[in-house]
Amino acid sequence: MNQSFIINQLAEDREKYFHAVAPPIIQTSNFAYPTVDEFMFAIQNEKDEHIYTRGNNPTVNMLCQKMAALEGSEDCLMVGSGAAAITNAVISQVNAGDHIICVQNPYTWANHLMTKILPRFNVHTTFIDGTNIENFKRAFTSKTKLIYLESPISWTFELQNLSEIADFAKKRSITTVIDNSYCTALCQRPIDFGIDLVIYSATKYYNGHSDVVAGAICGSKEKITQIFHNEYMTFGNILAPQNAWLMLRSLRTLPIRLKQSSESTLKIMAYLNDSPKIERIWYPFHESNPQLNLAYKQMKMPMGMFTVAFKNRNVESIKKFCESLQNFLIAVSWGGHESLIMPKCAFVKEDDPQVNMLRFYIGLEEADTLIEDLDQSLSIL
Repeated sequence: MNQSFIINQLAEDREKYFHAVAPPIIQTSNFAYPTVDEFMFAIQNEKDEHIYTRGNNPTVNMLCQKMAALEGSEDCLMVGSGAAAITNAVISQVNAGDHIICVQNPYTWANHLMTKILPRFNVHTTFIDGTNIENFKRAFTSKTKLIYLESPISWTFELQNLSEIADFAKKRSITTVIDNSYCTALCQRPIDFGIDLVIYSATKYYNGHSDVVAGAICGSKEKITQIFHNEYMTFGNILAPQNAWLMLRSLRTLPIRLKQSSESTLKIMAYLNDSPKIERIWYPFHESNPQLNLAYKQMKMPMGMFTVAFKNRNVESIKKFCESLQNFLIAVSWGGHESLIMPKCAFVKEDDPQVNMLRFYIGLEEADTLIEDLDQSLSIL
């Protein structure tokens, strides 16, 4: 199936809903059956039938089918946030006494899960530099059951060699999980490299309009069914039908949104390369990236987020720079229509070595408009 078919036609049985071009929102909590036998069958097959929207809903299921097809996976679960996707996926694969290997500096709530929550249940994590397979080999123990990846990592954009790690894990019966939120399946498909579970903050590129919080877990039918009947149904981290419908809307424009953001980012990168105010740029496709060849191997397009370090380390100057920008909002997240900045000085003390770092996300505004904005603000530094 090609992307266009998946996005525009897959799972859309228009004859069932009056030949409407846009699918309906099945906004119901409950489903009724005309006979007891039909009711019993649905209860016994809740993963595929409809009993209660906490488990399955037609609008949500349509989105699940599209997400799985885009990812190249057998199945998908949509949940209420990226954090819910992380929690369901990780907890589903470990038991008390197990060990996790995780790349260093993962997303905040993945780190919190592994350092604050799981140790309460005797599940411990070793954090490593994921750029070298030897670090995974050294961290491995007989209790290792899960490897958690994030490629690229969302501040400094280190990559992991996915096929190499997947091969190492499969030989030792270790489950691999990756947060692929930076890329989406249009840029990088970890399933193709042998990764077991792919998770997303679908809030970001997949929704792309800054009006839905959502998460996704993609993987084999076996693993997704296991999660459905245990963590998913127990934790109740569901995605509401209204939000699933908004995401179906968003998928229609996903390829052109990613194209616009990526092309604008490359133009802005070229401009920043020549700026005397910039000390360093972190970006998978930047010429200074020591993993540039791996980026070209694993990723199909540049995407729209990068980090810079200013030569000026004065926090007040950095604040003035941020606040003088007219076309960038100061905010967390990424992937929406709007361009964003996230200054590291909002999270660290003034003497921290990273205080001069600033993360950019390039939205759908014209590149020239954003460059003009950056030009006037950089003059302040």
